[in-house]
Amino acid sequence: MNGAQHILDAFHQHNISTVFGYPGGCIMPLYDALVDDGNVEHALCRHEQACALAADGYARASGEIGVCIATSGPGATNLITGVANAHRDSIPMLVITGQVPSGLIGTDAFQETDVLGMTLGIVKHSYLVDSADELPGIMAEAIELAQTGRPGPVWIDIPKDVLLTEAKPVATQHPAPPVQTVPPDLSTAVTMLRNAKKPLLYSGGGVSLAHCEDVFRRFADASALPSVVTLKGIGNGGKHDPNHLGMLGMHGSRAANRAVDECDLLLIIGARLDDRATGKLDTFAPNARVIHIDADAAEISKLRPADLALRGDLNGILSEFAREFRAKPLSIEGWRKQCRTWHATGGFNTADNEEPLAPITGPAFVRQLSRIAPDDTVIACDVGQHQMWVAQYYQFDHPRHHLSSGGLGTMGFGLPAAIGAQFASPGSTVINVAGDGSFMMNAQELATIRRYRLPLKLIILDNQCLGMVRQQQELFYNNRESHIDLDDNPDFVAMARAFDIPALHIDRTDQIRRGIETILAYDGPMLLHVAIAREENVWPIVKPGASNRDMIDESQRNRNANKEHVA
Repeated sequence: MNGAQHILDAFHQHNISTVFGYPGGCIMPLYDALVDDGNVEHALCRHEQACALAADGYARASGEIGVCIATSGPGATNLITGVANAHRDSIPMLVITGQVPSGLIGTDAFQETDVLGMTLGIVKHSYLVDSADELPGIMAEAIELAQTGRPGPVWIDIPKDVLLTEAKPVATQHPAPPVQTVPPDLSTAVTMLRNAKKPLLYSGGGVSLAHCEDVFRRFADASALPSVVTLKGIGNGGKHDPNHLGMLGMHGSRAANRAVDECDLLLIIGARLDDRATGKLDTFAPNARVIHIDADAAEISKLRPADLALRGDLNGILSEFAREFRAKPLSIEGWRKQCRTWHATGGFNTADNEEPLAPITGPAFVRQLSRIAPDDTVIACDVGQHQMWVAQYYQFDHPRHHLSSGGLGTMGFGLPAAIGAQFASPGSTVINVAGDGSFMMNAQELATIRRYRLPLKLIILDNQCLGMVRQQQELFYNNRESHIDLDDNPDFVAMARAFDIPALHIDRTDQIRRGIETILAYDGPMLLHVAIAREENVWPIVKPGASNRDMIDESQRNRNANKEHVA
């Protein structure tokens, strides 16, 4: 077999059945090999960035590795944003690109770029393959590396001549993965939790990355700790967790941020204390000791010194915790009651507008979507105000049902990620919730939906501007708007229909239920265009760099505006 055929052989050995790609000159030998292969489904996206983001969505929804393929030069550079997105959110991904023939590397040949150099900061590991004989071993190593420990993207750049050359695999020995054991100082953590009067559970995306959702819920139930989550941790405890206070941080709930501010022990599980979660770091959880549990030693004490660090397999650690607290529950009923009271008054609650002719608001729309959609619906969000409304008001029952670009904040993520999720789970309801700005970033993927007749449901919350940028300009830049108008958007209904995708438009509250039920009932892809007010903001909000205790809500904004008017 030549190098290209060995790549397909590696896919077969590792049960990789779906890849996302776009062909070109230097990767053409691999595409030639695909002609004779009936085991690997290749999904042709319409832009390489979308290939990477679709592979990302596939991995998030399935828990398996996502694979994207592109040619050299612009093919590889177009992948970079999607690969960086996966890297920041620790998504397992295999990236394969063609490179100019070995003899031309360094000569500025047609479509040559230094992929290895350009991508060092956005991958877990990368390879430039020197010979076809090395390729089978590199493939096996890369696939394992992308998925073990803290997951992430691994990039293999392969010269065209290597793909064409017959390979005689070199015998390689890969070290066995270390056996994960429960850390010996677990009893110290148990003692700290029992001595705390106001302990709080703070979990993130590491829970689903470790495939420990069930064990996490058994622990959360046994300990009955009040809990908060990051954007990527939404759904960790399920929609019926009585101790859940919501998302913390810049657009978190007042209840969650207040609990963090007043707790005396913070149990951090699979979270990295991102700046959007902590706000001003030296004011974050000022009264709390910290127990930090993570698979990656680099995250522990990186931003906040941990009083106790537990590095290892979350399944093992949380199983031990669950047994301990099931046998002897924590005595913190007063603290639980206080947190539930805060949640009742400072959670994400919004009244449905009963006025039938009233304009649609983002929170009211998302809350109705949450009520109507099946519990196993996968929501792939783009980035912007709509992303935060989904995080605040949609009740997710599992973290793999919520696909959202966390660390990189990539506009254009949602549509290709939804495509990837639909390939991962063909029978599931998958919805892309987008803003008008984000939707236009990868709108060409409507062609991918049409080609594969994916039954995706597309929802555009359209305020004809870059809403999140406009909001920050209003609140923190003296309302000096700068280049955020999108009032020349295309007719999204007509645009969808041009791709043979049926579409509806709604703009009143009495149309919300009918619109949602219509797209969900339709047997195939369908788009719902939702007009919302340009001036609508996401509340509450913390000014970038400020303390989470200084949250601003709409009533405070209005009071400040009135004071300025009187003055």
